[in-house]
Amino acid sequence: MNPESYSTMTQVRAGVDNLDRQIVGLLAQRFAHMRAAARIKTDRDQVRDEARKAEVIANACAEAEQLGVPCDLIADIWEQLVEASITYEMAEFDRTRG
Repeated sequence: MNPESYSTMTQVRAGVDNLDRQIVGLLAQRFAHMRAAARIKTDRDQVRDEARKAEVIANACAEAEQLGVPCDLIADIWEQLVEASITYEMAEFDRTRG
């Protein structure tokens, strides 16, 4: 997959579709880590950690900048991703402690 060599929109779309499948697979792995965190943490108040959230977003921005992707766009995406992860982890914490 080299977008620089594409000459048709069919190639572009196939490349995007392939990447989307990979991203979903990686997100599934990320959420598996959230399940582990929910299992390991002993208190529901530990699920939301604003310092860690800021660190994760800053790490994503640093990586984005190295790759030439605008940090503000990545920060917006990661804000949503981290909030969704927190919501998922809280639900898992509650589910496993019924």
